[in-house]
Amino acid sequence: MTAMVIVLALLAAIAWGSGVYGEQDVLGYGIDPERYTTACPDYRHYSMMPHRPLSNGPLSLPYQRPAPHCRTFSSPLVERVIEDLTSRMKDKDLARIFENAFPNTLDTTVRWHDDGKSATSKGHKIGNDDDGHWDGAQSFIVTGDINAEWLRDSTNQLAQYQSLAKKDKKLERLILGAINTQAEFVIESPYCNAFQPPPPSGIPPVSNGQDDSVHPAYEPTRVFECKYEIDSLANFLALGNQFYKSTGSKEFMHKRWYLAIETLLEVMDEQAKPTFDPQTGKFHGNEYLFRRRTQAGTETLNLGGMGNPLNGGTGLIRSAFRPSDDATILGYFIPGNAMMAAELKQAAEMLKAVGKSEIAKQLQTRGESIEKGIWEHGVVTHNRYGQVFAFEVDGYGSSILMDDANLPSLLALPVLGFIKKEEKVYQNTRKMILEQAGNPYFLEGQAFGGIGGPHVGLQHPWPLSRLVQAMTSDDDDEISDALKAVRSSSRLGLVHESIHVDRVTEYTRSWFAWANSVFAQTILDVAARKPHLLFGQGAEPYEIGKHP
Repeated sequence: MTAMVIVLALLAAIAWGSGVYGEQDVLGYGIDPERYTTACPDYRHYSMMPHRPLSNGPLSLPYQRPAPHCRTFSSPLVERVIEDLTSRMKDKDLARIFENAFPNTLDTTVRWHDDGKSATSKGHKIGNDDDGHWDGAQSFIVTGDINAEWLRDSTNQLAQYQSLAKKDKKLERLILGAINTQAEFVIESPYCNAFQPPPPSGIPPVSNGQDDSVHPAYEPTRVFECKYEIDSLANFLALGNQFYKSTGSKEFMHKRWYLAIETLLEVMDEQAKPTFDPQTGKFHGNEYLFRRRTQAGTETLNLGGMGNPLNGGTGLIRSAFRPSDDATILGYFIPGNAMMAAELKQAAEMLKAVGKSEIAKQLQTRGESIEKGIWEHGVVTHNRYGQVFAFEVDGYGSSILMDDANLPSLLALPVLGFIKKEEKVYQNTRKMILEQAGNPYFLEGQAFGGIGGPHVGLQHPWPLSRLVQAMTSDDDDEISDALKAVRSSSRLGLVHESIHVDRVTEYTRSWFAWANSVFAQTILDVAARKPHLLFGQGAEPYEIGKHP
């Protein structure tokens, strides 16, 4: 009898789930996930401890995936990619990190998904007589150890699955749902960066524990945090752009998505205004204000929540905060503007292709205006490195020269589609930001080095920066060194937010899905461009979507 109880307890313990899924079987195993929710371990704690089996490499890295019944979403195609790729990889420790990281978003962060098609779905078909609020497929993708969805994080978390969506209809519905959910977030609170579970999910909201005063006001049961970051809106565009490019589907282009686009453009108009009227010199208050009761200067805006003055006529768009969620010093944040320019132009091409020429022309014009502003105001001459991109400018001639690990970054400009990596100004910038003499946040020590930022501190570079370094390099040694550095610092088999320069066992965030996704994207990039670095000499390129 005792043995039977133990067996039953073990069977129950493999089931972990933390969310609400409607009644559809997103796991594909004929099991109702809600029956097992309480028996599965909380992944916040699970990710902090190593689990067997260990990898066959010298680091003996742990297997960190939840048991199958504890995963929040499952894709057989994703599983085949994992098997196909890892079986070819020579470095078994690197292969183990990919095995853990590539599916991490699906395994652990799909807090709620409604496919919009099942008989019991809470969503309904787009095109009904109402306003379409929360219609169709919906997906709530949390960042990991924080039970909220960041627009930026969720777009990046799903990016490595986009090329598989056309072959996997459940995966396609998941990403479609993510676009629809982001559209609702943008419509309701376009200045906000992180959001609570959607009302139809039935998941209760959580507090961020902060004392914030924000204008425009927002509903705290809908919004987790309201830091205005231009890249949040650019990432909303990117999610749809990537989906259309991969699937050719226009299903997300309904009236709610178009309303979200209109809302985004209204924010851009508001945040393109200068602080002082160029004709009269009269002060203009900004539509967005943010004040937080805090002792950290990077967590709030000065001058009553407005931030430092900005000049007009630049073509650039203000961003109150950076993608690290730290406040900008000079509000024209160049990497965020570069991403917005690239995504606007890509969206314009997409809309032109589906016959929406008027709005396509509008987006194209706006994208070109921002791009022109970057080249005119965001490029400065450094006495050592020559012409380089500034990190932030104010339109008056002041600039901040640095880079931060978070994406979008200056290092990532080619990845964003803004510029080719061979461009001279980018190469000058890249040289500057990848050494301490040029970038105050390039951090090195005995154990790890890379670009960090003020968010964590001056002894914690981020693995994200080393991954982007690999994706923006054609040099075999540089790529290999970057991958080895991330591999050696990922002792739990997952990629962390930041690593102490002298002790790789001292890190922040054991469960950070965004970083895991960027690791997976980097491996896939190297597999396509430099297959010999992963599979051995003479290996053929591996392109996801074409394999298996």
